[in-house]
Amino acid sequence: MGDRTEEEIRPLPLNSYAEAVDWINGLLPFGIRPGLERIELMMERLGHPERRLKFIHVAGTNGKGSSCAFLTRTLRECGYHVGTYTSPYITKFTNRFQYDEEDISETALLELANRVVPLVEKIAGTDLGSPTMFEVSTAIAILYFAEMCYPDVIVWETGLGGRMDVTNIVTPIVSLITNIGYDHMDVLGDTIEQIAAEKAGIIKAGVPVVSCVEQPEAISVLKETAAAKHATLYLMGEQFRYERLSVDAKEQELHFKGPFRDLDFTIRMLGEHQCKNAAGVMMVLEVLRQYMAFMLEDEQVQDGFRTTSWAGRLEVVREEPRLVLDGAHNPEGAASLVQSLPEAFSYRKLHLMMGMLANKHHHGYLKHILPIVDTLILTEPDFRRKMDAEALYELVAELQGTEAKADLDIIVERDWRKALSLLESRTEREDLGVVTGTLYLISDVRAALLHQTDSEKGW
Repeated sequence: MGDRTEEEIRPLPLNSYAEAVDWINGLLPFGIRPGLERIELMMERLGHPERRLKFIHVAGTNGKGSSCAFLTRTLRECGYHVGTYTSPYITKFTNRFQYDEEDISETALLELANRVVPLVEKIAGTDLGSPTMFEVSTAIAILYFAEMCYPDVIVWETGLGGRMDVTNIVTPIVSLITNIGYDHMDVLGDTIEQIAAEKAGIIKAGVPVVSCVEQPEAISVLKETAAAKHATLYLMGEQFRYERLSVDAKEQELHFKGPFRDLDFTIRMLGEHQCKNAAGVMMVLEVLRQYMAFMLEDEQVQDGFRTTSWAGRLEVVREEPRLVLDGAHNPEGAASLVQSLPEAFSYRKLHLMMGMLANKHHHGYLKHILPIVDTLILTEPDFRRKMDAEALYELVAELQGTEAKADLDIIVERDWRKALSLLESRTEREDLGVVTGTLYLISDVRAALLHQTDSEKGW
């Protein structure tokens, strides 16, 4: 990686949006390298634009994207200008950088990419090595918010972990840790305590933190970290809680009980895990309202929650046949999916199409999913790190005798388009078809079903 010549990384000037995206994605071979040295140097040379902004920092194994969506929509509904930085994107590279729920323009992205090119070149020539794709994207996001659109507050999602994640360059006004589970164990550690310690790395001195974490060993880590940093911790089940009042195929009604007040509200996102996400976000909003003078009227807050949607999360994209997309890709996501499907939908048979990346441990995922599936279609995402469908089949075969239905029908179809056609043909009027697994697969399937011709995808 260190032997790329100067000519190979010198694209200035970038002449189009496509060239800018290609250049940023061209930094992918530099990988995800935990550490803040390169982003700190970039911020220093740009005059520390991050210090002029207010952030809500969001970390967690699952639920980050949905929580960011709840926060963005609700704050917008309350009249605030909101920046949102998330990953991966479902439809287009510009999805990462949003102001008031609108993507950055291609022109603005091109302009900002050209701003950071010389900076990246200089750092690439030092012992630190080239900034990565995610570091450059994060720098562009900060410049966009600090110098082009000036949001009142920024919803700021971690990329991976927390402590050494690039987004941890900022000091937020409040932090949210949604939950903790087994994901990215190759980077974050293979115990809940180790993963919790990485996520807890976003806790800053004196900055309140909200969490929906449930495992006792993870809670201990969060409490110790918060105490050491003199940060007030609001924990689900202790300082705040929720109760589900009703649930159907269209919406869920919740009662939130917090340290300052109670409030009933409705969400249209499905699954109990979304109730937990919503409760955590409500607690964040309560902190902003109580201590930071945010004007958040009940009716507007309730409207915000009720109108929040998030692509690829228990999303019904077709009614005939009835097809649902869900980006569950780890054991915790699978457990939520298994619980949510029979709650939200009635069906005779469940036909499930899945594709995964090769860097994941899928046994735990399959143990949750297999018992409820009638037809399993194994396919491959159109992505460089895809897991071979035959290798996935071998994992399924190991579990088939103990975890799956006796008459489970398994189909291996490496071409996801053909796999989708099979799913559609198998799913009869009373059945349910589900596409799940990596968001790289969900992105392509969603674009195909919704006829989106300009769809891009990527981390």
